[in-house]
Amino acid sequence: MMHQLYASRAAKLALMALLALLIICPLLFILYTSIETKSGIDITQPFKIISDHALLEVLLNTLLLGAAVVVLSTLIALPLAFLAAKTTIGRYVWLDIVLVIPFMTPPYIDSMGWILFMQKNGFLSQLIPAADKYSGYFFGLPGMVLVMSLHLFPFLYLLLRGTIEKIGSGLEEAGAIFGGGSLYRMKRILLPLVLSAYAMGALLVFIKTISEFGTPATFGRQIGFYVLTSEIHTYVSSWPIDFGKATALASVLLGTCMLFWYVQSTISRRSQYAMIGGKGTKLHLAKLTGWKGFAAWTFIGAVLATAIAVPYSSIIIASCQKLRSKGLAFDNFTLEHYQNFFQPGSQALKALGQSAMLAFLAASFAVLLGLLLVLHIRKSKKASERALDMTALLPDMVPSIIIVIGLILFWNSGWMPAGLYGTTGFVVLTYVVLFIPYAIQYLKSSFVQVDGVLLESGKIFGGRPFYIFRRILLPLLVPGMVYGWIMIFSISTRELVASLLVLPPDMQVSSTYIFSQFEQGSVSEGMAMALIVAAFTTTILLVMQKVSARFR
Repeated sequence: MMHQLYASRAAKLALMALLALLIICPLLFILYTSIETKSGIDITQPFKIISDHALLEVLLNTLLLGAAVVVLSTLIALPLAFLAAKTTIGRYVWLDIVLVIPFMTPPYIDSMGWILFMQKNGFLSQLIPAADKYSGYFFGLPGMVLVMSLHLFPFLYLLLRGTIEKIGSGLEEAGAIFGGGSLYRMKRILLPLVLSAYAMGALLVFIKTISEFGTPATFGRQIGFYVLTSEIHTYVSSWPIDFGKATALASVLLGTCMLFWYVQSTISRRSQYAMIGGKGTKLHLAKLTGWKGFAAWTFIGAVLATAIAVPYSSIIIASCQKLRSKGLAFDNFTLEHYQNFFQPGSQALKALGQSAMLAFLAASFAVLLGLLLVLHIRKSKKASERALDMTALLPDMVPSIIIVIGLILFWNSGWMPAGLYGTTGFVVLTYVVLFIPYAIQYLKSSFVQVDGVLLESGKIFGGRPFYIFRRILLPLLVPGMVYGWIMIFSISTRELVASLLVLPPDMQVSSTYIFSQFEQGSVSEGMAMALIVAAFTTTILLVMQKVSARFR
């Protein structure tokens, strides 16, 4: 018994040391580099750099963009979540599947779709010539907020819907019995109960917005709206390279995220309520008829049209055009761009193959590491388990560009014995660090559902620890492993900012190939590649889901 106790402690210490090496040390290295000057250490250095008028404006742009996207995402997600959880509209299973599509689409692809649709002489003005004079209103901060909100609202929608469904109808009925009107019940019962989940969702939407690179690099650059991520990328990728300014901006961005994380955790602690008890919950779904049903479906249709129909129609049309200048003429459509993709030895096909290889390795290593961590995190009851859990989930709370720059600085240090930076292994390591939280979340969701009685039964009947793990626990964790692998594989194939910063010079993946086509003006080739990658990843998802179904 004592031997197992010490072995468990040693394993936790080893895993904590590994996480410190992969996550904590790179972040500390950023903070150290940001305050290091030629004359010594100056903790005010980041504030001196950010006080520059131009950079201060970039910081304010970043905060304004994050706040605006949170507001618009809420205005889209909250009504959808309420309709799906409280009305018969929630019975349409296809709606949840369709609403996730925008989140699974790379942001820079969505941005280019909207640009092609709304620009002067774009697809909209070719269909409705009178709309051309209004296109200028779209190309500004409101348009950028709209594009990013339409990409991120599904995340908030799924979180809010799950929370609202747990509330049930009993509490609202009790409020109605005691004379509370619908607006009063909304304000005093429903909103306080969803506040904790909303605070977490809003925080993640805010962090994902201010850490996003693809949309600022495409849409933001076109309208002259610069944010911290685009400036950081400029300092580390364009000559003259200035890691001092890059790390200073990264430390300011990290501090901003930590501040909002603290605010969110405070709100969550003060607004947590137990909603699942032994009595269960009664869920009453209201049937919307007449003008209410019409208004609800009109709102849903408007969301689907703007989030999916507009960008995807632009992507499909652009991928089939011979010349963009000829517009929507019938003789201007071709499948040549798809044919060029499948030519033996094409750069696009090679990029997709390398992207699939890196994503496969990253997903596999992340799931294996996530399995080791979850087996020791368990249900986060001990302080050591909570420390492991919090450290492993840190990459999900920190902008990815900060993690990437920290990894570059740390592993490219002169005193680092292994020459890992600039290799394929470093790319895989970066992906694993960025996406390990997904593996942990999916595995934890499977682990917490395993009743400890099953494992105790295995011990009673003489099963050794490895036998119990292999025959009882592992089969129950396989669905979580598969879903985590699917998510990491899908996101790795579309990851842009990490790929731009850490790929070896002779390597290209699907995301960097698409981005380079946009940069060079070859939009049709980029859009064709985007659709092929989407079809490829969807096929992988369906195959893995079939595999997962065998273990249920």
